[in-house]
Amino acid sequence: MNRKALLLLTTLLLLGAALLVLGMAVGSQGLALPAADDAVGRQILWEIRLPRSVGAWLTGALLGLAGAVAQGLFRNPLADPYLLGASSGASLGVALLLVALGWSPTAAAWGHKIGMTSAAFGGAVLAVSLTMVLAKGLEQTMRLLLAGVIVGVVLGAITSMLTLTAADVLRSMQAFMLGSTGFLSWQSVGVMAPVLLVALLVGLGAARALDALTLGADTAQSLGVRLSLIRLILIATLTLCTGAAVAQAGLIAFVGLVAPHLVRSRLHCSHGWLLGLSACTAGALLLSADIIARWLVAPQELPVGIVTSLLGGAYLLRLMRRKNFAGARA
Repeated sequence: MNRKALLLLTTLLLLGAALLVLGMAVGSQGLALPAADDAVGRQILWEIRLPRSVGAWLTGALLGLAGAVAQGLFRNPLADPYLLGASSGASLGVALLLVALGWSPTAAAWGHKIGMTSAAFGGAVLAVSLTMVLAKGLEQTMRLLLAGVIVGVVLGAITSMLTLTAADVLRSMQAFMLGSTGFLSWQSVGVMAPVLLVALLVGLGAARALDALTLGADTAQSLGVRLSLIRLILIATLTLCTGAAVAQAGLIAFVGLVAPHLVRSRLHCSHGWLLGLSACTAGALLLSADIIARWLVAPQELPVGIVTSLLGGAYLLRLMRRKNFAGARA
């Protein structure tokens, strides 16, 4: 048993619980909880603030898990959940659904949430499939990454063109593209929680293969890892995580990229621990960003994707400067 990893996991879970309480207390009027006899206030608390906070944690956890899987699979610390064009495909799937049926991302019905998640997952699968076709398989990592960039740019452009032709959808899609936890509801939680559980179980089942991949593809294959099968399973897992997160909260940058880095900066551990710790770290990060987005300019609120971009960019800039400084000293 890795005691440091267990301690960090416990700390992150306690931090997540504390942030949930804080998220329930932050509203349009700043930091305040409703009075005991305030029926409307209690309804706002349990039907709006709590599911939004739980949903924000789950969205972050999905992105953090997908980021850890992507970085292990491609042996690239700069890999993130959006690497293979999955986010652009998911956005296109949601945009097609909204334009075709006239739905809104804020709709809270079960049918809407499941439909949007299915459309996002279908779009993400399409994008990843196109990426694999352009890369001519899963064997050449560099070709796969370049193909993902190409597919992401093209599908992103198609999504922009599509939303520009539908004035009614344009405004809601703009918020969606910036990333917003304002879309989240108990139905969102009900969709994302089982996806996270299934993806985490699959990731843990493939943890030893990811550990072997850190030694190189040839070494992993010599240890009995079926590379093609493992790559296919893990790409499907990160595609499912990304599709579910994007469908419910839009495009949220940097969370899936930064969370595994934060875990590795605290301890060295196997992927069996890294996947769960990255999910919990990303959940806490996104929930913290959501609280900041709601509190900073209350009664207005910032799109949470802007907050994560600013915080994530600042962290990566600090990391880059520190590494450059270390290189200069060496």
